[in-house]
Amino acid sequence: MNTSVYIAKRYLFSRKKVHAINIISGISMLGVFVGSAALIIIMSVFNGFEKVILNLYSNFSPELKIEAKLGKTFNPDTIHFNELQKDQRVFSYTRVLQEKALLRYGTKQFIGTLKGVSTDFLKNTDLDSTILSGSFTLRMDGRDYAVIGTTIQASLGVNVYDPNANLQIYSPRRNASASANPLNEFVVRNITPVGVFGIQQDFDDIVVVPLDFARDLLDEPKQVSSLEINFKKGTNINAVQQELQEKIGRNFYIKNRAQQNTELYKTLNYERWSVFMILTFVLVIALFNIVGSLTMLVIDKKKDIAILTSLGAGKRLIQGIFFFEGMMISVAGCIAGLVIGLIFCILQQQYGLVRINGSLMVIDAYPVDIKVMDFGLVFLTVIAIAVIASGISARLSVKGLSEIKQDL
Repeated sequence: MNTSVYIAKRYLFSRKKVHAINIISGISMLGVFVGSAALIIIMSVFNGFEKVILNLYSNFSPELKIEAKLGKTFNPDTIHFNELQKDQRVFSYTRVLQEKALLRYGTKQFIGTLKGVSTDFLKNTDLDSTILSGSFTLRMDGRDYAVIGTTIQASLGVNVYDPNANLQIYSPRRNASASANPLNEFVVRNITPVGVFGIQQDFDDIVVVPLDFARDLLDEPKQVSSLEINFKKGTNINAVQQELQEKIGRNFYIKNRAQQNTELYKTLNYERWSVFMILTFVLVIALFNIVGSLTMLVIDKKKDIAILTSLGAGKRLIQGIFFFEGMMISVAGCIAGLVIGLIFCILQQQYGLVRINGSLMVIDAYPVDIKVMDFGLVFLTVIAIAVIASGISARLSVKGLSEIKQDL
């Protein structure tokens, strides 16, 4: 065993002359323990929220979305689009007509987004997981229904359990001329809301209706705003995206999920690293307590240092003793923190120990997603900071070494 490591281990577990050194060393280890545990728990919870949000987003968003580069709408009845609809890899092929509209419920009004979808939209069985109240029903017994986002529900006070309360949707009439009655300039249709979904802010102002209802309201019998396509499991989405882009040409955007909402993915990424950096600063403070405890240990072990140097120990060995002691304190605290953090995360996954309050939440407990990479990242971060803190303490240990020998 390395001499510096052996002596450092003896110093770590031995009682010091000054009892405060033991206390400060314990506090330093406790600080690293708490910081490491907190970092891994919070990062795992953040991973859990990220997974929930992306899953909800994926449940509502297609794997590929085709939009026109010029204009709001385009004709979907072309050779390429018809071939795509018959492609064996396609699971669902949804025609979408989308536009802003004025929504009215009782005396309240709200400007939201009307999204008319064809029947393939409901092939996604995961849509039900986005529902907070009611059901995801768009047509039943020959009657059209609407499903609205939480923002609309909160703004208008919609009761989806009242079959007699209709949502009025207003859209500007095409080629409307000035009229004494402003209502003549709008097409108005009534529809019954039967469900409320919750995903995230960009989606929660949408009212989903059958495509035929949207065509009637917007007076758009053929054109669509976009085509939303999902594929069977095992399909290489990136390869299909590139293949479609070559076939369809440059007049259309073909976007995958990340490209459909770049801000969401950027925000989640920025938030993740912001949380990591903030908690890393807490770890820095905890780890630099080691400098104080090791400095006091150097003072306590002055005679030992002088005796070792008299026996031929060089500065490198003396520095190594205090460097390795600082590393032992850091590594022990970090490993213990990671173990406790892992145990807590597993218990939270299994039993949902910490609950979320709120009736509009799609989950009732804080979600956790454990990633091995996070444990490695936290461990390497602690080690990197510990090397700096222990190195500072090691350099202080050989300062004034000649004066110590003279005093002895």
